[in-house]
Amino acid sequence: MLSEQEVLRRQKREELMKLGIDPYPAELYEINVTTEDIQQHYENNKIDYKNISIAGRLMSFRIMGSASFAELQDASGRIQLYFRRDDLCPGEDKTLYNTVFKKLLDIGDIIGVKGYVFTTQTGEISIHVTEFKILNKSLRPLPVVKRDEEGNVYDGLTDPETRYRQRYVDLIVNPDVKKIFLKRSRIVTTMRTIFDEKGWLEVETPILQPIHGGASARPFKTHHNTLDMPLYMRIANELYLKRLIVGGFDGVYEFGKMFRNEGMDRTHNPEFTSLEFYVAYKDYNWMMGITEEIFEKVALATNGQTKVKVGENEIEFAGPFTRLTIAEAIEKYTGVNVEGMDEVTLREHCTSWGIEVDASMGTGKLIDEIFGEKVEGNLIQPTFIIDYPVEMSPLTKKHRSKPGLVERFELFVNGKEIANAYSELNDPIDQRERFEEQLKLAERGDDEAMAMDEDFLRSLEYGMPPTAGIGIGIDRLTMLMTNQTTIQEVLFFPQMRPEKKAELSTNEEYEAIGVPTEWIPVLQKMGFMTITALKEANPNKVFNDLGGMRKKLKLDITIPTKDDVLKWFE
Repeated sequence: MLSEQEVLRRQKREELMKLGIDPYPAELYEINVTTEDIQQHYENNKIDYKNISIAGRLMSFRIMGSASFAELQDASGRIQLYFRRDDLCPGEDKTLYNTVFKKLLDIGDIIGVKGYVFTTQTGEISIHVTEFKILNKSLRPLPVVKRDEEGNVYDGLTDPETRYRQRYVDLIVNPDVKKIFLKRSRIVTTMRTIFDEKGWLEVETPILQPIHGGASARPFKTHHNTLDMPLYMRIANELYLKRLIVGGFDGVYEFGKMFRNEGMDRTHNPEFTSLEFYVAYKDYNWMMGITEEIFEKVALATNGQTKVKVGENEIEFAGPFTRLTIAEAIEKYTGVNVEGMDEVTLREHCTSWGIEVDASMGTGKLIDEIFGEKVEGNLIQPTFIIDYPVEMSPLTKKHRSKPGLVERFELFVNGKEIANAYSELNDPIDQRERFEEQLKLAERGDDEAMAMDEDFLRSLEYGMPPTAGIGIGIDRLTMLMTNQTTIQEVLFFPQMRPEKKAELSTNEEYEAIGVPTEWIPVLQKMGFMTITALKEANPNKVFNDLGGMRKKLKLDITIPTKDDVLKWFE
């Protein structure tokens, strides 16, 4: 059902076409300046802004007789436009101003304008329009966003359901949202520059994989018809990147989408972006150093300083970061030393702390649960948690001096994991045994356990040099650098449930109670989308409102009699 505004805009579209104006022209529109360029440079170099051409979306109007003001928004910002009838229409025919501009343009329309820049008496940099062209007629009205005299928004588009589902509208009316995604791009660009300067190669690896590996997570599964085989959307790209290290590259990296068929919350989306990179002849100690360098440079690039405000906390991204073993961290926040503790005792501690566990969880999973419940939320400043139990890390090299542990770290910031890194396991015999342990966990019901990957094992048998690798969550990193509390704010199009469709009775159902066919859309415009809703209304009021709608919509149809209307409610 179209709203009154949508009907009116469609009528304006038809009027434009009757005037010979194409509301959706195909030809190129030449642009030689942006609003940002004008705002930043006009005062110092006015001569260059005497003949400008710019395009964007109309965001406001102030019609004032033979002269009017409007506001135009392009990709870089907003600027005021000044329209004068006699400048636009120097001849006898004033249609372009009196009809097209004043009556057929709406907020949200996209136009191109030509003219010159000047400063108004109030000191506002503006464009004096000498020519304009409609480039797109908007058929839906934008949400009304109210601003005070200083331009501060006090009644904007804030409903998350609408904002995330219609991100295109969110970006139009909420300029600060665009800034989040500009920073996100800067984060990736900064990291890519670091890697390229070090001579590492950016690569692409398969998204559809015959075996889900490289992480402990539940995959999405599909089927390839031609090959007649199951395929999994990747949960990680680790095993393919390591194959490239085997193949002779000293450093490789990939920014890629990962997919995990798991829960959704403020920090989890089933589709997310991860950076992974692997460098030969390095270890996890070296990786901690390069990670500190990356985070410091990203903070500087996005915020201009290494201290970043995140919620109530000010986080310092200049290294060195604190380093704690996972056992030290658990002991620090629980008083219990879990190092060397057996599965039964760990399970008892979990029960006493109210941590939910099940029979499928081995020693590593239990320690991970304890850490998540008791420690993780306390790690506000950047902290490397290092030296995990071997059971928790099936792809990690055993610790060189601590039996039962591996050379792994996770970086936690503001209570959340941001990065995960290893001294990579390159012993093919040890790796096979680790995969076999994972198969045992899968048999116990752990649906996140890793699968056996024979081709990856074969690659290791050819020999992989000592290697350090890391995965960094780009979405969570963006949340930190832009001070956002939900992952949905840093994803253009977060995953959402299907839209609920409004209940709507069929035309046949309306006709069955006596409603004439031509009056069905009128009743629906009045809000009676179902027969039930109609029958709950006051018959006398419905009859009176029908007359009002007939006049309002300028309908040339016969109004039902009061007796006819009363029969609808029998």
